Amino acid sequence: MSRNIIITGAGGNLGSAVVDKFKREGYHVIALVNPNLDEHVEEADDKYEVDVTDENSVTEFVKEYQLQYGEIDALALLVGGYASGDISETSQADFEKMFTLNFFSAYHLVKEFLPIMKKQNKGTFLFVGARPALQLSAAVDKLAYAMSKNLVITLSEIIGKTTKDTAIRSHVFVPSVIDTPPNRESMPDADFSKWVSPKEIAETMHYAVNTHSLRNMTFKLYGEV
Repeated sequence: MSRNIIITGAGGNLGSAVVDKFKREGYHVIALVNPNLDEHVEEADDKYEVDVTDENSVTEFVKEYQLQYGEIDALALLVGGYASGDISETSQADFEKMFTLNFFSAYHLVKEFLPIMKKQNKGTFLFVGARPALQLSAAVDKLAYAMSKNLVITLSEIIGKTTKDTAIRSHVFVPSVIDTPPNRESMPDADFSKWVSPKEIAETMHYAVNTHSLRNMTFKLYGEV
């Protein structure tokens, strides 16, 4: 029987690493990509264009998923974005953008797949947090970003509480700076060797999914930063 994993943001730097890792480990990888971008995910078994920030788009995808695949083993919620700005620079529109991109991109899928996981009594949610959401001193100059990621972490904790008597698990992966080309370009003078690589995050996600004694963990992947 296939082990199915859905990976959102599969065309991104982290998404590509997670797709590659789970594919190598024998999973059937279903990649979700942005319908507004021409994204290629070579290693995925199947690819769907889904706007995960849109509730109706997600609902339609989940209906199709149930017809095509049935059960799900893991759901990696990788869509997200970053914005800087302190309280004097952050508008309501800035909050709405960050909440939509970082929180609702995960929430819509969790809402749809949680009943499916409860019915099958298994499944793992993989969320991506951010260090400023845990360390408020680091949130001051990236307020909307940090607060949106804090919502993601809280959602994972709530899922953990509501599924405590089941085999469903919910993990959060909290990186510091991820070693990606855009981050290198924006911080050219940084020591890239101290950053966490997408491959390391992907390895940790695979370990979490396949170590059933781990329940509702927060993995702090800070590198040396």
